[in-house]
Amino acid sequence: MLFDKVKAFVVQLDGARAGSEPVFHGGQAVAGRVLLELAGAARVGALRLRARGRARAHWTESRSAGSSTAYTQSYSERLEVVNHRATLLAPDSGDIATLPAGRHEFPFSFQLPISLVTSFEGKHGSVRYSIKATLHRPWVPARRAQKVFTVIEPVDINTPALLEPQAGAREKVARSWYCTHGLVSLSAKIDRKGYTPGEVIPIFAEIDNGSTRAVQPRAALVQTQTYMARGACKQKRTVVASMDGEPVGPGRRVLWPGCALHIPPVGPSILHCRVLSVDYSLKVCVDIPGSSKLLLELPLVIGTVPLHPLGSRSASVGSRTSFLQNWDPCTGMEPPEAPPEYSEVVRESQLPAASQGPFPLLHDVGVTLAGPYFACLQEFRYRPPPLYSEEDPHPPSEAGRPRCMTC
Repeated sequence: MLFDKVKAFVVQLDGARAGSEPVFHGGQAVAGRVLLELAGAARVGALRLRARGRARAHWTESRSAGSSTAYTQSYSERLEVVNHRATLLAPDSGDIATLPAGRHEFPFSFQLPISLVTSFEGKHGSVRYSIKATLHRPWVPARRAQKVFTVIEPVDINTPALLEPQAGAREKVARSWYCTHGLVSLSAKIDRKGYTPGEVIPIFAEIDNGSTRAVQPRAALVQTQTYMARGACKQKRTVVASMDGEPVGPGRRVLWPGCALHIPPVGPSILHCRVLSVDYSLKVCVDIPGSSKLLLELPLVIGTVPLHPLGSRSASVGSRTSFLQNWDPCTGMEPPEAPPEYSEVVRESQLPAASQGPFPLLHDVGVTLAGPYFACLQEFRYRPPPLYSEEDPHPPSEAGRPRCMTC
């Protein structure tokens, strides 16, 4: 039969590693080939190619109308971001072509749009990109082959808006039934808004417990997935990293002088899509027994372009220095060290994998340490040098200091 003569029919992309999906970004050229291997001569009508990229959202909600009547409302939305068609093989006269036995290659190439949406897989929606080849033959079903590829839109955290410090303060009167137990206040700061996976967020916080009960401070990195369809929206929140502080006793005041919260390998923020979005925030809260918790939320952006070791850090040193000077708990900290030599920075060992940290990775995040997201962060393997200081951390001794000639 003619159907048995097709031994192999696959789509291959240039630059793809074995067992992994290739990674692209907006405006990049996608090139590859369709491989067709025949055991014998076969008649072929046409070979067509289609590249698609779609963002979709879908969920259902059950609603009750009366005591016994219920109905289900469905919400769906789709957005086509890539739609490319090409014909790789078609006879000029419209007749059927005959291909000899052996291996045949049909190359293809096309340009991705400038603005795309990062690939994503969520509970109520997804962003998927694929290339499908269809082989049409007379009197037999069409043969299809598909190749999935990943798109990651660059999110550069070296912009002034993402280098600005984030801060906030909240307070709450602790009450239980009709009794008032005192005032609990919380203030927190972080040095910038943009981070990349594998980094550490230093949290500077102050918890003032004016109540008569011990309170428990906590911090968490929260991912919020928002799906939008037909004027409605559906949200799903996931805690991707968390930490607990020491309990604060009654009438006590506790400071967090830069407590470290590690960022696991997660997907970047998706900010410019009308079907779905992925946002991150740092939530610092205080659990008050017998009362609702005191919550402070600071917005974050998870990017793909790491913080530049020299360029952007020197540009933001002024804002960071003023951030530290205005933060009272840091006034007693030691001055920053002098920057090391370049050779010391280059020879420095890689950062430990995020999977070895104290926070377990969640399976619903959908990104692994060896996946395409973390592959874009290889530049982050070198720690950036510390900030420059106006004061010499190692001043010369009095004996070695040159004396004035007039003294």
